[in-house]
Amino acid sequence: MSTAAIVLAAGASRRMGRNKLLLPVDGEPLVRRTVRRALEAGLAPVVVVLGHESEAARAALAGLPVRVATSPDPTGPTSASLHAGLDALAGGDGAHPEPSTDAVVVLLADMPHVTTAMLSALRSAAQADAAPLHVSRYGDVHAPPLLFRRALWADLRAWHGEGCGKAVVRAHLAEATLHDWPAAALQDVDTPADYAALTAR
Repeated sequence: MSTAAIVLAAGASRRMGRNKLLLPVDGEPLVRRTVRRALEAGLAPVVVVLGHESEAARAALAGLPVRVATSPDPTGPTSASLHAGLDALAGGDGAHPEPSTDAVVVLLADMPHVTTAMLSALRSAAQADAAPLHVSRYGDVHAPPLLFRRALWADLRAWHGEGCGKAVVRAHLAEATLHDWPAAALQDVDTPADYAALTAR
């Protein structure tokens, strides 16, 4: 089973006051660290959706075997970025997914505690069962990374809003395989205080 990844990295980082995805974490830009973990988990192809300061973000990804897409509305809802990622995965027209790609993992570039092992677990579990959806659960919260089999991609295209396909997840939750992770792994990096706490650890 071939499982791709879409890394959403288009936002303007307004609450941070500077591009958070370029900030160093463990010696490398946050966006590169996230993408590298997706690659190490065996996800391929990996599509990175950029928007704000896209040239600087491209430079941070130099040398990594990824596809880069640009969100048409980086300050708008998450769905614009996700649709751009699906278009890039399909080869540009959005209508014909690569026949070798069976599923896609959608993840956020600003969740530094999502590990290679977590992504590998999603990929392996999808190979072992036929659930159309695999959902990460942090306590009572459902959040990325999320794995969508290709049967749900049309639903993702029809969805508009925030939250990485939240309405699609909600509609298919009864059919989903859930993956429980520590609640602390849900922490993202939105503010200077978040970044200070992350780097202090």
